[in-house]
Amino acid sequence: MSELDRHDTIRAVHWRGDRLSLLDQRRLPFEETFIDCRSAAEVAQAIKDLVVRGAPAIGIAAAWGVVLAVQNEPQALDQALRTLRSSRPTAVNLMWALDRMQGVGTDPAALAAEAQAIQDEDLAANRRMGELGAALLDGGGVLTHCNTGSLATAGFGTALGVIRSGYAAGKISQVYAGETRPWLQGARLTMFELVRDGIPAKLIADSAAAHLMRSGAVQWVIVGADRIAANGDTANKIGTYQLAIAARHHGLKFMVVAPSSTVDMATPDGSAIDIELRDPAELLGIAGQRTVVDGAQAWNPVFDVTPASLIDAIVTERGVIHRPDRHAMQTLFAPGHG
Repeated sequence: MSELDRHDTIRAVHWRGDRLSLLDQRRLPFEETFIDCRSAAEVAQAIKDLVVRGAPAIGIAAAWGVVLAVQNEPQALDQALRTLRSSRPTAVNLMWALDRMQGVGTDPAALAAEAQAIQDEDLAANRRMGELGAALLDGGGVLTHCNTGSLATAGFGTALGVIRSGYAAGKISQVYAGETRPWLQGARLTMFELVRDGIPAKLIADSAAAHLMRSGAVQWVIVGADRIAANGDTANKIGTYQLAIAARHHGLKFMVVAPSSTVDMATPDGSAIDIELRDPAELLGIAGQRTVVDGAQAWNPVFDVTPASLIDAIVTERGVIHRPDRHAMQTLFAPGHG
């Protein structure tokens, strides 16, 4: 086993031939329980309920949901596609994967081959992004947000893939993970991955990030993305935007890592990205236990948009865009390129 493989041991999406087995990420880190989905509707519900989450993993799961739909009832493909498309609106990988599956037709074997290709290509892309992103690092500490690792992808991860590669190459001495309220993906999932794979990690409260930056303990903020617009604006888990502002103020570098399937050249800028609002109850308690007085109201957007002007590098498997803008995005992601 290579040094890199020792830091990449988790897989969350498993195709079993007649069902899709998903690691239930709501129960981590204390229970490693898998849920079996046997229909497109069950996959869509698992996506909505955050059993599976992370833009690449959502797309992969949805692709297998299409396979299940055709296996069960080929004439229900159109309805299955509509159901899956509506499960999470912000993650463009979902729409990309479903468009790709829709173009295959209705042959179950061909659809299964395409879903497997989507999953395999994502893992290969993550390894490539890890290599490209790690090459930008020059030692020290990094801060990440939400979960962008093997749990959010086919494996290895996007931003966490860069961290895995950077640590294996001796370019990262310490990782800090923001807790990521209200679902605590950083606390529950990123720390689970980092501890499991032997990477030095410390959890911080989301509100401690600026103080950490001022201390000099981190040199890079490395995050993922659920959608990247044509001008380089980036939607990611809520709290990312304020990290980018604080990083710029403190002279830190800010890296966004995502596969090319996350880039949506049809979205002109961040103002055109549909930001998902979820149930306010998620904010009014922790793990189902209410922590806020009855009668209180809450506003619960689960993504925000970081302007391209605050991003130092966007890393995809196609290459790195330094100081992204509309021209640089067009150069790398124009139709027919790559």
